[in-house]
Amino acid sequence: MRAATAICYPILALAPASPAVAEIDIAEGKGHWAYQPLQRVATPAVEDLGWPRDLIDHHLLAAMEARGLRPAADADRRTLIRRATYDLTGLPPTPGEIDDFLADTSPYAFARVVDRLLASPAYGERWGRHWLDVVRYADTSGSSSDHPVPEVHRYRDYVIAAFNEDKPYDQFVREQIAGDLLDAADGTGRGERTIATGYLAGARRFGVSGEEVRLTVEDTIINLGEAFLATSIGCARCHDHTHDPIPITDYYAIYGIFASTHYPFPGSETQKIPLGLVPLSGDPAEKRALEVEFEQLNAEFGELKRGEAGTAGAGGDRMGEITARLREVRLKLATLPDLAYAVAEGRKVGDAFIQDGKRAGPEGGTIRRGFLQVLGGQQLPPDHPGSGRLELAGWVASEANPLFARVIVNRIWAWHFGRGLVETPNDFGTHGSPPSHPGLLDHLARQFVADGYSFKTMHRRVMLSRAYGLSSDGPARYGGIDPDATYRWRFQRRRLSSEEIRDSMLAAAGQLDRSPGGAHPFPPKAEWKYTQHLPFYAEYDHDRRSVYLMQQRLRKHPVLATFDGADTNSSTPLREQSAGPVQALFLMNAPFAHRSAAGLAERIATAGLDDAGRIGAAHRITFGREALEEDIKLGQSFLADYRRALAGAVEDPLEIEAKVLIGYARALLSSNEFIYID
Repeated sequence: MRAATAICYPILALAPASPAVAEIDIAEGKGHWAYQPLQRVATPAVEDLGWPRDLIDHHLLAAMEARGLRPAADADRRTLIRRATYDLTGLPPTPGEIDDFLADTSPYAFARVVDRLLASPAYGERWGRHWLDVVRYADTSGSSSDHPVPEVHRYRDYVIAAFNEDKPYDQFVREQIAGDLLDAADGTGRGERTIATGYLAGARRFGVSGEEVRLTVEDTIINLGEAFLATSIGCARCHDHTHDPIPITDYYAIYGIFASTHYPFPGSETQKIPLGLVPLSGDPAEKRALEVEFEQLNAEFGELKRGEAGTAGAGGDRMGEITARLREVRLKLATLPDLAYAVAEGRKVGDAFIQDGKRAGPEGGTIRRGFLQVLGGQQLPPDHPGSGRLELAGWVASEANPLFARVIVNRIWAWHFGRGLVETPNDFGTHGSPPSHPGLLDHLARQFVADGYSFKTMHRRVMLSRAYGLSSDGPARYGGIDPDATYRWRFQRRRLSSEEIRDSMLAAAGQLDRSPGGAHPFPPKAEWKYTQHLPFYAEYDHDRRSVYLMQQRLRKHPVLATFDGADTNSSTPLREQSAGPVQALFLMNAPFAHRSAAGLAERIATAGLDDAGRIGAAHRITFGREALEEDIKLGQSFLADYRRALAGAVEDPLEIEAKVLIGYARALLSSNEFIYID
């Protein structure tokens, strides 16, 4: 939640810190469940001792039994492998993978499937996309001209690689907040750690100048609070938080850290060429010399413009020379090889003044840089020479911070089951939802820490539980007790995400390019002329996975917009699952849908000598199952009717047959069975 009062503009201060008294009772605020230390929870007693497979099941069954609920039946094996494959990779299982699983009668068959999926490069693409949702990743700046950011794809690729290599979550977070300041003791290269700070650099830009970063810092603080702490820190920008124990002083304690950080400038309507990107290789002296020249020329230009040097004529000539040289220097800086869209330490560091509409500048009080009081209230020493990002990274990713593990295991649970144990993944505050299973949440959080913050280990724990393998069907009478299956007596049916729909259609058509992405084909920086009235816009379509599509802040890719893609302007903790006529029209009429249907039709045309064989092949490819007798009859009727309809309009029998199969393929690709997971 953001404050509804006037926009505040904090300024950087180098004055010594002065104490500020919070009106919020921090001690009382710590009584809220989310700020309590992780609890060691005993295994709950259950009546049906034969059902639970592990501690997760004990917790869930105990809550069910307390409400008169019983678990649904186990899902069939075809449903289970389709569910798990989409869950971990965002792609459908192949017919061969399904056959192998069905043929494996070992009690460890499903565990082997999970391990295989976790080892796939597709795992990082799927779960990296989850994280990119949370941190509002975009390939453009978000300013009024929405300038492209060609280098930010390196951060996207870093995230995908981090999930594939199972980078410990605490290390993952530290690198994103302060990777450029970490030593290399963990073996991570300097370049990779610098690229990780693209998380901060990718905050939305609002102004047209490289110096206008106040709202970008605000955007950083809001996302840091939501992503890592499920806390709405931004509400304390203009006044003490209205319902959580966060005084305004805490906001400015963190503000000072990011105001002491240098953000790269992506370019804008008035200053079209980017500036301040971080070179990953080459001679840093070259970059520094160009920056010094740029600063000197910029200062001279300002003096001339104010009429403080030379005559008007001489000043005008010199201003023209400076303008030309400034563009040359900017272009050189922007096109240095091997650049990262990353942050660095600010050239001036210090604490920030409060700006709340009543107090401005020194009258508002200088707030020592530090952390939220409800989570420890650590502060930097008065003479600290750096921004404080390194210390902030340690405070956030600390075992002593009870929110750190709770928030991420709740996200993992939500991305597996469709909703979290806390149903507001970005808000663990007093206005958020309380946990449905508080003991289970803390059990998972403690286990996550004990397992070395390993995502893949947590996936195995969750997916090998009995609860994960439940059917999505259950007794109708339970709808009156727990209509949303909050207590997990059945699995939650879901629609595929926008990326899953696009990738699945490409896969069904045999057109999916599994090679990783990379840089987008943006125009050369020297040609950028984007303005508020003519902002940057492009669609760089390809057949690679949708996580590699170029994503803008001011305009979404059509497929992502149609099927509830993530909001690139703010954190998206969970995707919407809407169903509307525009989606149906897209699946039946969009050029992409027609091309996918043509690819699928070509595959099934050679899969059988008659309609029954082709229908059977189509069902195995699209639904992961054998066609039933009723499916074959319905398909044969569809094909026969379509042939009759085309007989009078199309002369070529081969053309008729191609159109008929494409129509049938399009019907399957737009069906509920294709785009929903049980």
